[in-house]
Formats: sequence, C-alpha cells, structure tokens
Amino acid sequence: MADILWKMGAMLSSDHSSVVPINLFVALLCACIVIGHLLEEQRWMNESITALAVGLCTGVVILLTTGGKSSHLLVFSEDLFFIYLLPPIIFNAGFQVKKKQFFRNFMTIILFGAVGTLISTAIISIGATHFFKKMNISSLRIGDYLAIGAIFSATDSVCTLQVLNQDETPLLYSLVFGEGVVNDATSVVLFHAIQSIDLSHINSSIAAEFLGNFLYLFISSTILGVLTGLLSAYIIKKLYFGRHSTDREVALMILMAYLSYMLAELFYLSAILTVFFCGIVMSHYTWHNVTESSRITTKHAFATWSFVAEIFIFLYVGMDALDIEKWKVVSDSPGTSVMVSSILLGLVLVGRAAFVFPLSFLSNLTKKFPYEKIDIKQQVTIWWAGLMRGAVSMALAYNQFTRSGHTHLHGNAIMITSTITVVLFSTVVFGLMTKPLVRILLPSQKHTASMLSSEPSSPKSFAVPLLNRQDSEDNQASHNVPRRTSLRMLLSTPSHTVHHYWRKFDNSFMRPVFGGRGFVPFVPCSPTDQSVHQWQ
Repeated sequence: MADILWKMGAMLSSDHSSVVPINLFVALLCACIVIGHLLEEQRWMNESITALAVGLCTGVVILLTTGGKSSHLLVFSEDLFFIYLLPPIIFNAGFQVKKKQFFRNFMTIILFGAVGTLISTAIISIGATHFFKKMNISSLRIGDYLAIGAIFSATDSVCTLQVLNQDETPLLYSLVFGEGVVNDATSVVLFHAIQSIDLSHINSSIAAEFLGNFLYLFISSTILGVLTGLLSAYIIKKLYFGRHSTDREVALMILMAYLSYMLAELFYLSAILTVFFCGIVMSHYTWHNVTESSRITTKHAFATWSFVAEIFIFLYVGMDALDIEKWKVVSDSPGTSVMVSSILLGLVLVGRAAFVFPLSFLSNLTKKFPYEKIDIKQQVTIWWAGLMRGAVSMALAYNQFTRSGHTHLHGNAIMITSTITVVLFSTVVFGLMTKPLVRILLPSQKHTASMLSSEPSSPKSFAVPLLNRQDSEDNQASHNVPRRTSLRMLLSTPSHTVHHYWRKFDNSFMRPVFGGRGFVPFVPCSPTDQSVHQWQ
C-alpha cells in the first residue's frame, strides 16, 4: 500500500510539474496578445516582433532563476511545429486569400516562389561552400552545404503577411504573400529532396533524379490539396449537414483541412502546398455550401487558430534563442560564430537580389498595361520584404544539424547558433525597418491602390464574405466586355486569358457539381432559403 501511495504521489507531482510550464506559456501568450493590442497603432511593431521580445525577456528571467541551466519552458519539437502549429497558419493563408488578385499574378508568384527559391538556394549553397571551407568548419559535408541553401532560402511567410496592407498595396501584397507561401513549400520540398538523394557522387543522372523528385513533389502536393478540398465540397453539398447540425459541417471542414495536411505527410509530399491549395479550394466551393452561421464560425475559427499558432512560434523562438546548451559548444570560438552569421546574412541579401530584379524584368515583359508592371521601387520592396527568416528555417536547421534539439558537434552547433542569430536579426531589424521603408518608397500607394484594385476589404475582415457583392459585380461586368481569344491574346496577357477560360469552365462544370457562390441548390433551412432570413 505504501509503495502504491508513493507511486501515485510521484505521478501527481510529475503531472503537476508539467502543468506549471504550460500555465506560464499560456500566460505569456495572453501577455503577447495584450501587448500587441496596446501597440496596434505602431504598425512597425507587429505581433511577431512583440512575441520575440517577450520570449527573449522570458528566456533571460528563466536563465537567472535556474542558474543558467535552461532558458525555455518547453523542449523544441519538429513534430510540434510541422504537425500542429504550421497547418492552421498555411491553411488560413489559403482560405483567406483574395483569389482574384492571387491568380491574376500567379505566374509571377510561381516565378518568384519556385524559380527564385532555386536560384537563391544555389547561390547560398555555393557561397557557404566557398567561405566555410576556408574557415575550416569541420563535420560539414556537401549535403549540409546544399541543405544550408534550402534552409536560408525559406522566407518567413508569417512575417511577410504583416509587411504590407493589401488594401493599400494590392499588387505588392499579392506578390509578397503568394511568394512567401510558395517559397516555404519549395524550400521544404528542396530540403527533403536533398536529404533523400545520395550526394557523395553527383552526376547528370543524380541531377535529373533530383529535378524529377522536386517536380513530382510540387505537382502531386498541389493535386492532393485540390482533390481533398473538392471532396469536402462535394460531401457537404450532397449531404448538407446543416439541416440538422451546423456543428457537423464545421467539424467536417476542420477535419478535412487537417486531413489534407496529414495525407501529404503520409505520402511524403509537401504538406505546406497541399494544405494551402486545400484552403483555396474550400474557400471557393465548400465555404459557400454551408449555413450562414457556419461560414462565420469557420472564418473566426481558422483565423484564431492561425493567430495563436503564429504567436506561439515566435514566443518559443525567442526563448529558444537563449538555450545555454547550444551556446556552450561554440563558446570557445565566438568570433567564428559571428563571422558565419555575417556571411549567411550577406548570402541571403545577395541570393534574394539575384532573382528578384532579373525575374521582375522577365515578368514585366509579359505585362501589357503599365500598372501591372513591377517598377523599381516595388522591386526593392519585394526584395526587402523577403529578407526575414523565421520558424521554418529554425525547424529545418534543427532537422539537419541536431538530434532531439541538441548537438555536441562543433560545426553543427555553429550552424544552429548562426541560424538563431540570422532569424533574430532579420526578424527584428529588417522587420522594424520594413514599414518605414515602404512609406518612403511608396508614399502615395494608398490612393493609387484604391483606384486600381478591383477587390474589397482585407480577408482578415469578418464584416464581408471572402467573395462579396463587389466581386460578383466585377464578374458580371466582365461578361459585357468583348474578349479576344486568339493566340496573340494568350501570349500578351496569359493570366487574364487563362482566368477567362477557367471562369467559363468553373461556371459550366465545377460549380454545378461542387457548389459555390450562386450554385448551391435550394434546401429547406439552407443558406438559399430566404424564409430563414425573413424570420431572422
């Protein structure tokens, strides 16, 4: 009996010891939200920087109270980041995106996000190989150098969402936002492709295999996300759960969104791309097939989960930056660590400039109207907005250079600490300077954007639907404008031509099958039942 009581007491004390850090972490999340609200007027001080600052201050306090033994409340876990925190952020980005503006610039976004990431990865990898070999950093192999390129080519898609206001700068916001998501997905796909191939003897066949794996992952992940979104739309349209319980259709939307991410992980695909395009498809079809109350609920739920996950990530990154175990390994060579961080920052600057300006020039060649082209001030803004590195880079660096968040290899420890330094410096310094820089480069952008943008308010605004009356009026007006369908039109304005044919296909086949705005059949007590709104 005494042994049983002692074991029960030990279990209770163990459970209580794990509850304490969770309570503190939740309290810190609340503090970040409150501080972020108080700093709302200071547009240069976004939630990411606020959470980083709170995390750093908390790490210092924990270091002092533990006698320098620890600086964080929770142990870093890649599963926690990739399985639980990243999915709601990326899905909400796809769910809330303004699809017309996104797909209008789709080719430019793919050019920046996919081709640009490949160029940046190559430049950073070559530069790291050249400089680090001269510095005689041990334990780094060719696969590590290529992985470094993929790690530091991943821009922070969370931070880039707060760089620009899409109502003031619709073109820039669309490009920066779209590139951020595609860039993260491309970097992760590249990283896993590098890890899956034997790079000890590189030849043309291995290079072709690498390119084939990359294209396979990219295309398959997109198709999986689209199919999962269409399946959710078809099920909800045919069965219409809302006639009995709105909770069921809300739960089905949430679970199907998460299922798309986990299916991609199951089949070793890019889960980021999958859940992003699943969000786009669900906002275009599924969201219009549910009741009005479910629409409001899902928009609030997805945005809230994304918001909390963003704060959680940056709060933890701030605390983990002071992890004493990582810094002890490189304490004997602080100059080397500073030099590596400086070289990586320089390579990030050069690698991004190497593709933003040339690819912008190529993109402008395909644009017919002047307001569709990216001028030099906008190119500088795009280049600067993508300089920040964040949690994706941290997670990939942990995956490549540590085991369970710890390493005792000198070269690996230098890469981990340098990654932390680059993430903190780029997020805080570049993040603080971004808003003033935009105001200097684009002082009159707000007035111009209001005249050129054909889309209404921010997707984070819950006062209007994702596709509202103004959008539908634009659609009706577009049918009255005669369109050329010649090959010349396709070559001169490819995005507009593809959008025209897609809209015809969407209205003729997709929406009648999968539902969507204006194509939901009448069902009693459904969103199309006008009597419901009359009683309300």
